[in-house]
Amino acid sequence: MRIDPLSLKLFVAIVEQGSIAAAAQSNHIASAAVSKRISELEAALRTPLLSRTNKGVSPTPAGMALLHLARRLLVDLDDIAVQMRDWSGGTRGQVRVFANISAITQFLPREIGDFLARYPEVDVHLQERISSAVIKAVLDNEADVGICVASVPPPGIEVLPYHDDELVLIVPRGHALARRRRMRFADALDHDVVGLHTGSSINQQLARASLEAGRPLRLRIQVTSYDALARMVEAGLGIGVMPKAVAQPLARSLGIVVIRLDEDWTRRQLTICVRSYEALPAAARLLVDHLRS
Repeated sequence: MRIDPLSLKLFVAIVEQGSIAAAAQSNHIASAAVSKRISELEAALRTPLLSRTNKGVSPTPAGMALLHLARRLLVDLDDIAVQMRDWSGGTRGQVRVFANISAITQFLPREIGDFLARYPEVDVHLQERISSAVIKAVLDNEADVGICVASVPPPGIEVLPYHDDELVLIVPRGHALARRRRMRFADALDHDVVGLHTGSSINQQLARASLEAGRPLRLRIQVTSYDALARMVEAGLGIGVMPKAVAQPLARSLGIVVIRLDEDWTRRQLTICVRSYEALPAAARLLVDHLRS
C-alpha cells in the first residue's frame, strides 16, 4: 500500500475546511483532481473516509482516526524538511579535521570552541597528525579539512592562509646560551637537541638547517608534545625549537629561556588544506570560513 503525502494533506484540508471545493482552492488544485485523490485513498485503505452530503463533507469514524494520524505524519515530514535544510545550510553535520601539533596547541581549542558555540549541531572530529600525514589524509578523503605547514602543496590540494607563527629556541636556565637574546641556529648545533616525533615539520626543518650549516643535528630525544619537549629541555637533556606563542607561556612556569632565531625559515605560515573549497560539505565550509575569519 502506497499513501501519497499530498493526498493526506488534501484530506486534512477537506476535513478542516468542510468541503472539497474549499480544499481544492486553498491548494490550487482542481476539485475533480482532489476528489479523485480521496477516492483513491479510500480504495487503498479499503474504508470510507468522508461522508458526503448536500451541506458538504464530514469525516467518518475511520476518517477521524486517519485525521489524527495524518496530522502527526505531516508534522514529521515538515520536521524532516527543516532538519535537512539545516544540514544543507551547514548548521548540522560532521567535519573531519586533521591538524598538526602547532595548530592544535596554539589556535584550534579557542577557535573550534567558538565555532561549536555558534553551531552546536555540528560535530567536529579533530585528530593530530604531522603535516605530511595531514596532507595525505586530505588527498585520500580521510579528512575534510587539514591544517598544517604546506609550503609546496601537491596537485589536488587547495591551500588557504590560516595563521603565521615563529619558531624560537629554548634552553634551560643557566645554560651556556641562556644569556643570548637572539642567535643563529648554526651556533646551537654544538648542543644536543630534543625534537618532536619523527616526520614533524619542525624536525625536518632542523635537519635541513643543520645540513645547510654543514653540521650534524645531535637529536638526542624525541617527544610527542611541546609540553614534554619543554620539560626535557628544563631537565637539561638538550635544547629545543618550538613556536614562540607556545614557548613564552611555558617559560613563565618552567625553568627554560626563550631565544629568538635569526633565520628566515623560523617564520612559518600555517595553512588550511582542502581538496576543493567549493566542493566542501556545507558544515565544513562554515568551519573553514570561521577559522579564516
